[in-house]
Amino acid sequence: MAEQIVSPPPGTFYRTPAPDEPNFKNEGDAVAVGAVIGLVEVMKTFNEVKADKAGTIGSCLADNEEPVMAGQPLVDLG
Repeated sequence: MAEQIVSPPPGTFYRTPAPDEPNFKNEGDAVAVGAVIGLVEVMKTFNEVKADKAGTIGSCLADNEEPVMAGQPLVDLG
């Protein structure tokens, strides 16, 4: 089974640092431990979602601006 990066808090998931900027990471991108893969916004506070394991993004499980729950998988790591 693939490793997953999950949302720490519930909120709105953002794949980009700002609306006019590219995604933090895309499918096929290498990820190092501590790399930011997205943001979760809770009450106007943006929390970085960081990889706790190294790998390659296999698939993105949450879309940009999608509401997510705590513990919800955001990406699969291969």
